[in-house]
Amino acid sequence: MANASAYPQYRASGLPWAPRIPEDWQVLRNGRLFAHRVETGFPDLPILEVSLRTGVRVRDMENLKRKQVMSRKEAYKRAAKGDIAYNMMRMWQGAVGPAPVDGLVSPAYVVVKPYDTTNSSYYSYLYRTAAYMQEVNKFSRGIVADRNRLYWESFKQMPSIMPPRAEQDQIVTYLRTQDAQIAHFIKAKRDLIALLTEQKLRIIDQAVTRGLDPSVKLRPSGVEWLGEVPVHWETAFIKHVADVRFSGVDKHSHDDEISVRLCNYTDVYKNSCITDDMNLMQATATTAEIARLALKAGDVILTKDSETPSDIAIPAWVPQDLPGVVCAYHLSLLRPEPDLVLGEFLFRAITSTRTAQQFHVLATGVTRFALGKHDVKNVIIALPPINEQQAICNWITNQCQPLDDAIARANEEIKLIREYRDRLIADVVTGQVDVRGWQPDLGDTVSDDDLAVLSADNAEDTDEETQDDEN
Repeated sequence: MANASAYPQYRASGLPWAPRIPEDWQVLRNGRLFAHRVETGFPDLPILEVSLRTGVRVRDMENLKRKQVMSRKEAYKRAAKGDIAYNMMRMWQGAVGPAPVDGLVSPAYVVVKPYDTTNSSYYSYLYRTAAYMQEVNKFSRGIVADRNRLYWESFKQMPSIMPPRAEQDQIVTYLRTQDAQIAHFIKAKRDLIALLTEQKLRIIDQAVTRGLDPSVKLRPSGVEWLGEVPVHWETAFIKHVADVRFSGVDKHSHDDEISVRLCNYTDVYKNSCITDDMNLMQATATTAEIARLALKAGDVILTKDSETPSDIAIPAWVPQDLPGVVCAYHLSLLRPEPDLVLGEFLFRAITSTRTAQQFHVLATGVTRFALGKHDVKNVIIALPPINEQQAICNWITNQCQPLDDAIARANEEIKLIREYRDRLIADVVTGQVDVRGWQPDLGDTVSDDDLAVLSADNAEDTDEETQDDEN
């Protein structure tokens, strides 16, 4: 934060989330910064979606079938380039940002047009600060707390700070330049993680399909993708070695149900093991759901939905019984037959590239891909004897530990730089740091493509609930 310091004079703002602001900044309601835009009937415009970290972006429409299913485009709202669009139910999470091009957003969004004194990119940064997102909850309305909506009528009454337009522009230029440097750092770490993960997958793939003895005799498996397997191994459908259960437990709490902790989609997507020390969501479930879906030692949990077929069937393993923890919606619970397959081996087998390819082929969908219970049951794995499964698992753990440690370090560095970015943005957009005298270096050029890497590394990043909200 070179050439940056505090402003010379401050004044009280009257805002709990920004108690002091530079003396020449104003406090205005959003209705004096933006006008409400409600325009429909533009079916030829591209569809826009929101990233919880970086704002609004054009939806990937490479799959032409996706265009054919947008049957409700006439009801979608136009967002002109530079307009702010936010999801009424998820603005409190950062589902807000300026439209990069003229496009369409779902009916679950509010679109607002900036006045001439308003830089929408500045307010996109401000609205995604943690302090402002807490304010959103205070102005949101609804019968159930976790389904509250921030309507235009409430949004326009929310107070915001307003620097002079020239300072808004300077703040945006400064933050975009810092973001580009941070994005470069994150990309380097992601590339390293991808390389280490590829090495891990090669280790796992070889071990779960060929075993540990390089001199073992092989036989045709009868499965094209699997090729040859050791002569004493079998092949098996998942349904013959594990009970496959799909969950319908959602994130809502109900008074007539029992309090539980939920193992959600992102818990599985981000972690190879589900353990008791994880920060799991509180929810409720029925007695029958708890009996069927409470996590037990050896269980394997599988993601069964994704935006792309190549990012489906991500597994996690449960090493110990977790009473009171229930498998949530969008997940499949695989409970191994202990005499046939170890949970850890099943987890490793599903992780392998050769098994993953089956899931990728079986996944169906257009705008979103999913696996049915029949699909999961009929995936085939190579199956060694139980004692050999344990030896393979031990070997994989030992071989992968240095790689896992390196991946964990890289992820921690990404987490820390993101935390630094959040603090920097909050300090600059609220005037705690003065960047008026900052000037970019000659080589400081920033494009939206440079900043795209700031999107989170998981499915949580995209505003997945938009389609649900429309109904």
